[in-house]
Amino acid sequence: MPAPSRVPAARRSSRPNRPGRRLIQFDRSLGVRFVAGADEAGRGCLAGPLVAAAVLFDYEQLGPRQVRALAALNDSKQQTEAGRESLLPLILRTAVKVAVVSRCPRGIDARGLHVTNLAALRDALLRVVVPGALALSDGFPVADVGCQQRAVVGGDATSAAIAAASVLAKVTRDRYMRRAHELHPEWDFAQHVGYATPEHRAAIMRHGVSPLHRLSFQSTAYQQLAL
Repeated sequence: MPAPSRVPAARRSSRPNRPGRRLIQFDRSLGVRFVAGADEAGRGCLAGPLVAAAVLFDYEQLGPRQVRALAALNDSKQQTEAGRESLLPLILRTAVKVAVVSRCPRGIDARGLHVTNLAALRDALLRVVVPGALALSDGFPVADVGCQQRAVVGGDATSAAIAAASVLAKVTRDRYMRRAHELHPEWDFAQHVGYATPEHRAAIMRHGVSPLHRLSFQSTAYQQLAL
């Protein structure tokens, strides 16, 4: 009896990953036409703004061509920089509405990170929701968004609308931090975009803090500084 044919390992590994179809199916299963998703980037950073984004999809108008275009959509943390950049124009063409809001380091210091984060997510959602929409957020419930709202644990890896918002927020913030590097090259923001990497902490110890650093964080990077 001949051995059953098998797909060579090289061919199996070259098949494209299509998590976007699963994420879109989750949104469709919610049973509403308009699904808005919100997510933020930069929540855990030592420096730079917190950026929140919201994306609204119309699932009555989202056809097979749009689904194929978003096949690679996933949580922005699971994407490479090139992957996020390639997804961004596809998201902008497919979404009904998008919004991006930013909160500066001094505002985060004054109001607190969690309060600032929820307010930014709410402001982003208010700019995209329409009557009858369902607004989704990643992890935290967001009040007073003008429509029904639901928090989804692990939402950026579950919902297409939240994942799209995570990509939009991440790309926007990373681009900003790379431009900020030109003004503040001592901290090498182009490499770590404000996150607490060993290199970033070492730069803080050498140069102190820049105008982009958040002073309210109890970070080990700040313990030996007189702020």
